[in-house]
Amino acid sequence: MIRRARITDVPPIAALITQHARHGKMLFRSHAELFETLRDFVVCEVAPPHAAAPQVVGVCALEIVWSDLAEVKSLAVDPGFQRQGIGRKLVEAVVAEARELQIQRVFSLTYEQAFFEKLGFAIVEKSALPLKVWSDCVKCPKRDGCDEIAMVRTLLAKPTLEEPAADSLETLRYEVPTPLVRLKVVEQIRNP
Repeated sequence: MIRRARITDVPPIAALITQHARHGKMLFRSHAELFETLRDFVVCEVAPPHAAAPQVVGVCALEIVWSDLAEVKSLAVDPGFQRQGIGRKLVEAVVAEARELQIQRVFSLTYEQAFFEKLGFAIVEKSALPLKVWSDCVKCPKRDGCDEIAMVRTLLAKPTLEEPAADSLETLRYEVPTPLVRLKVVEQIRNP
């Protein structure tokens, strides 16, 4: 069963992500980060035979990056449950959410090209994703020699919102990596 993640799912979500991160397939995510972003996640829960309770065997997140772009991320399925369509169902669930939110495109940085192609994603240059560059990639140990494949799926033909002007503070916030620097905005008084 695919469902929204709950607070009690953080330990199994962390375990799945850590297992895949140890093999270099994704970034580690701390419990604190998972609690902060829990609303981004869906999980696959199954009740295996002879199990006392259902268990989380798959996880995927949808992170909104901008008005027209979201990332499908942290896709992980327990190795004992792979090749059963769980990954596909998880991605379909977050893509459906992106559509509902009227997001134009979703993307993923992945090593699983064939998997994402079957779901309608196409390879693009990483440079086509400028807003993504300074979020998770800044803390990635592979950032200078990234070997992941950037893949995009278009959901809507037209953007849902106008982009801010190139000189606006909102745009600058995303173009300049300033995670520890606070910018002080000084109000300018203009003469009529």
